[in-house]
Amino acid sequence: MKATVGWAAITAIAPVAWGTNYYVTHEFLPAGHPLWGAAIRALPAGLLLLLLARRRPRGSWWWKSLVLGTLNMSAFFALIYLAAQLLPTSLASTIMATSPVVMMLLAWSLLAERPRPRHLAGALVGVAGVCLMVLSGTGAVDGLGVLASVAAMLMSSLGYVLAKRWSAQVDVLSATAWQLVAGGLVLLPFAVAVEGPPPALPPPALLGFGYVTVVATAVAFAAWFAGLRHLPAGTVGLLGLLNPVTGVLLGTTIAAETLTPRQICGVALTLLGVLLGQAAAARPAATVSRGSARIRRSRARGSAVRPG
Repeated sequence: MKATVGWAAITAIAPVAWGTNYYVTHEFLPAGHPLWGAAIRALPAGLLLLLLARRRPRGSWWWKSLVLGTLNMSAFFALIYLAAQLLPTSLASTIMATSPVVMMLLAWSLLAERPRPRHLAGALVGVAGVCLMVLSGTGAVDGLGVLASVAAMLMSSLGYVLAKRWSAQVDVLSATAWQLVAGGLVLLPFAVAVEGPPPALPPPALLGFGYVTVVATAVAFAAWFAGLRHLPAGTVGLLGLLNPVTGVLLGTTIAAETLTPRQICGVALTLLGVLLGQAAAARPAATVSRGSARIRRSRARGSAVRPG
């Protein structure tokens, strides 16, 4: 139980950091350069983690890093960067909150992790909360921004489940670093071909990229993939609901976006969905612990009656 709560707390760092990323991108990073913005975010973060991990890919991890780097990093970052420039902070962050349902379905088919009733209930409640936040949000809705957010959600959900399936024998820092480096390298030629030279970065943009690279990328993804290794995909996906909550609250307190009564109800429902997911993870862990204790007691009784 304590281990489950601990890993959930570590995993929660990621969606909270990602929720702040929308505001930082929208307010401080240069607009009109989604590919360069994604490359500048991914590659330095990957190199930083690579310095800490000090391990190179081997065997199949060369192509696995490329696949995961494309799904989770390069295409995902570019789409998120574009969405953050085109959509209000609250709307951009809430679209990603539909990923728990997609992750559960993918984990069921690829990992044989059957969704638990509490996970499904948490997803339904959380999505209801997301709908309340979206429907009561303010500001114009850009169709291209919505498409970019939806595509990012679908690609990353698949990438997260594949990372959980493939990364069991590799330490978290190494696997995360390889994905980030691969994703950044994939982005570079496209950024040069489509957007030309890298954009000029005034001091506020440099500070923004520093935060996005270290906190919202290196630290956040390491925490996220650590959670995927120790928790069910459904539980991790529901923790992702903290992303829109962070985005909405940050938009309200800093960006002067209006928090309506419907959004308040949406935040409450979203947090309830997260709690339901954690309860679903804790119950099986407790059941396993009780079962292990019964097995140990049974073995002890068997040893007591076994002739010496």
